[in-house]
Amino acid sequence: MYQWRKFDFFEEKKSRIPDEIEGKIECCSSGRGKILLGSDDGTVSLLDRGLQLLYSFPAHSASVLYLQQLKQRNFLVTVGEDEQISPQQSGIWLKVFDLAKKQDEGSSTSSPECVQILRIFTNQFPEAKITSFLVLEEAPPIIFIAIGLDNGCIYCIQGDIARERIKRFKLQVDYAHSDKDHSPINGLGFRVDGQAFQLFAVTPNSVSLFNLQTQPPRGQTLDHIGSTASSVAMSDRSELIIGRSEAVYFYEVDGRGPCWAFEGEKKFVGWYRGYLLCVIADQRTGKNTFNIYDLKNHLIAHSLAVKEVSHMLCEWGNIVLIMADKSALVIIEKDMESKLDMLFKKNLYSVAINLVQSQQADAAATAEVLRKYGDHLYSKQDYDDAMSQYIHTIGYLEPSFVIQKFLDAQRIYNLTNYLEKLHEKGLASKDHTTLLLNCYTKLKDVEKLNVFLKSEEQVGEHKFDVETAIKACRAANYHEQAMYVAKKAGKHEWYLKILLEDLARYDEALQYINSLEPGQAGVTVKEYGKLLIEHKPRETIEILMSLCTEEGELVKKGGASSSTFLTMLPSPVDFLNIFVHHPQSLMEFLERYTNKVKDSPAQVEIHNTLLELYLSRDLNFPSLSQSSTNENDDLRTDRLSSTAMISRAESNGRIILDGNDVNEEKDRLERQRKGLLLLKSAWPSEQEQPLYDVDLTIILCEMNAFKEGLLYLYEKLKLYKEVISCYMQAHDHEGLIACCKRLGDSGKGGDPSLWSDLLNYFGELGEDCSKEVKEVLTYIERDDILPPIIVLQTLSRNPCLTLSVIKDYIARKLEQESKLIEEDRRAIEKYQEETSTMRKEIQDLRTNARIFQLSKCTACTFTLDLPAVHFMCMHSFHQRCLGDNEKECPECAPEYRAVLEMKRNLEQNSKNQDQFFQQVRNSKNGFSVIAEYFGKGIISKTSNGHAETLNSSSDL
Repeated sequence: MYQWRKFDFFEEKKSRIPDEIEGKIECCSSGRGKILLGSDDGTVSLLDRGLQLLYSFPAHSASVLYLQQLKQRNFLVTVGEDEQISPQQSGIWLKVFDLAKKQDEGSSTSSPECVQILRIFTNQFPEAKITSFLVLEEAPPIIFIAIGLDNGCIYCIQGDIARERIKRFKLQVDYAHSDKDHSPINGLGFRVDGQAFQLFAVTPNSVSLFNLQTQPPRGQTLDHIGSTASSVAMSDRSELIIGRSEAVYFYEVDGRGPCWAFEGEKKFVGWYRGYLLCVIADQRTGKNTFNIYDLKNHLIAHSLAVKEVSHMLCEWGNIVLIMADKSALVIIEKDMESKLDMLFKKNLYSVAINLVQSQQADAAATAEVLRKYGDHLYSKQDYDDAMSQYIHTIGYLEPSFVIQKFLDAQRIYNLTNYLEKLHEKGLASKDHTTLLLNCYTKLKDVEKLNVFLKSEEQVGEHKFDVETAIKACRAANYHEQAMYVAKKAGKHEWYLKILLEDLARYDEALQYINSLEPGQAGVTVKEYGKLLIEHKPRETIEILMSLCTEEGELVKKGGASSSTFLTMLPSPVDFLNIFVHHPQSLMEFLERYTNKVKDSPAQVEIHNTLLELYLSRDLNFPSLSQSSTNENDDLRTDRLSSTAMISRAESNGRIILDGNDVNEEKDRLERQRKGLLLLKSAWPSEQEQPLYDVDLTIILCEMNAFKEGLLYLYEKLKLYKEVISCYMQAHDHEGLIACCKRLGDSGKGGDPSLWSDLLNYFGELGEDCSKEVKEVLTYIERDDILPPIIVLQTLSRNPCLTLSVIKDYIARKLEQESKLIEEDRRAIEKYQEETSTMRKEIQDLRTNARIFQLSKCTACTFTLDLPAVHFMCMHSFHQRCLGDNEKECPECAPEYRAVLEMKRNLEQNSKNQDQFFQQVRNSKNGFSVIAEYFGKGIISKTSNGHAETLNSSSDL
């Protein structure tokens, strides 16, 4: 033990007991911020922190033998001698004082209130010399008092002493010794651990332990060697400490524990904040030494020579030694910083580390000591040990501080070790991961690299930044390791990036995509599909089909039902960008998709893309179909007109094919055939709108001079004039006439005005087209589309046409007109004759009398008798046959009413302008409708307002 280092972790401060305390100090105690001294004159004195007298009071009349200050209540328990009342009664009493209450307030000699006085010795408890005294507060107001005697007995008093609700019992130690003088109780110690309540008792010959929970208490002997001196104390771990001349022993409930061989007679032992306190007398020199031992760190925290010590106390965090000459020594512990500075100056870093750890300093303070120790070792170029210390500072010391040191020293092995520990504790940043992986790669330590990346401890949660690790491995060409990390972390995009960009292992990449969930597979194909299409187009299309249709491995892995999963399938439109340089593969993919899926939500977009691929002269990636969805109608119209001009210019030229372009031309024709087939199949006759963008398709047909497509679209849109315009531009007279035959028949919903446009075309053609004109005139004459005068005016503009072309047409029309004129002349004569007859009849009725000669009633056919009624229409009736209606002839009234009703209807129709103009527009000869209205007297009898309205409308 003499090899232990000595330090001055404490400092002394000399003092003295106040002179007011005149008697010999027999006992002392401390607690609640004061020191209490018991003198042989029966006085108890209270001292403050500066060892100044607070006050004194007489506790006993003779002497104070023992006292103890309670911690939980401000009570003082004393044992002392008082005057004997009779020789048969003992003069030793136990008193309890309440220091919080005084009998005489304001007096410096006032005494605290004595709340109880007990006789210790009675008939049942014979008198003996008291050798030890100890009080324990169980649960206030219950206290437990143990009084050790020189005869080996322990008198116990338990209960509320202030109210004298107590019980007494005694414990016996050392039954084997009959001589009581040899078995005094030299020391006592309570042990309270949870429910356990025990009492240590020390005699010169034994160490015993009593279990106070049992009734009666049971005792056991822990050791057959005790202590002759009163060098007994309790540690903060409830261990009994006994100081003997050869060593200091620790006892637990199961017997003797560790011992420390500190030689010399132990006058006093104590325990203070984990330190062992010993006052040791050297028998050779006769001098006393006070030592403070740090048992954990095996050092002597303080040592000094002292005079004869009479008492040792601990209060206010200090140690107080009271000497026999009433001088005092206050020993104060230095703060941790001072201790460490002292150790640092001596380069005792290991001692400093043990010190801060044993005294449970905070982790930051411990890390600071470790850092300084590491710096010290680093300065001595002991890099391995220095790194060992730095590793312990992880979490408190900035890693860059350590990393910079070992970068400068080029100690890559130590740096690697530090970075590994940093990752193990989960405190590494992305830069730290990069640095560690670079260290592995520079050392070419593939084994450690694999252990770091594939450690089983990292299952579930990586202790490094995954993307950083992948980038570092890629940069060092450790592709397999990078792929392992990416796959384990579920970083599919990185895994595929390495396979495709670094290793060019396309088949493996395709297999990996097949193993992914459908959603993730779709994301990866969008990102890396360009590379895959370039090198593995057929296999990539298979994956896309699996993703976009209800069949394939990827869909089966999704686990959803067919109907549910259909709505979650990605659209082929989402993958168009990966075909940007491979339109042929795109066309193949979309064709397969449309053949497989008939009701895709993206049918319109897919058909638009396919049409652009089919109709383009050179097979290029679609652009119009992707941008057209955001264009408005005006923009489409402008594009249509501009592209039409381009297509016309192209159609006027001639495309000359050389031998190398033959195959391309065949491919273009085949694509146009597919395009026309798609135009027809995607616009079923029962649907009003097609499954593609009509405006976009027209633009495509115009741009690529696809005449068949244009004709089909115009015809479906009922744009018949645009249809014949296409034939006119191509100078296809035969097709033009055939088209007018098909589209100009009004009986089949056609537009007869097409023949008029066709006649205008031939009239302005400027070349001989007699045959075509004759055929056109046949249909114009058949449907009476144009008046002859208009026909003559139109054809007169073509100088290449002769009169013989229209000679027969004019003859037939003149003959027809002559017949019509003759018919009209005969009708006029007839109407004039009827009108003249009516006028004469009216005049006769107005001027001449009518003779009624009927002899029978028109209604009942009986002989006519009076009273009778005769009508001007020459019908006669019995008055009784007419009833109440005598104003109109029953025979002629229905016919007359029909004429009146017709007249009212005509007048009512004259107010319906929409009907009038509809008849004018639908009639071949609008003038005849107007003439009919005038002939029926509808317009002439209309009010001025209505007439003006009709006139203004007819002008429009």
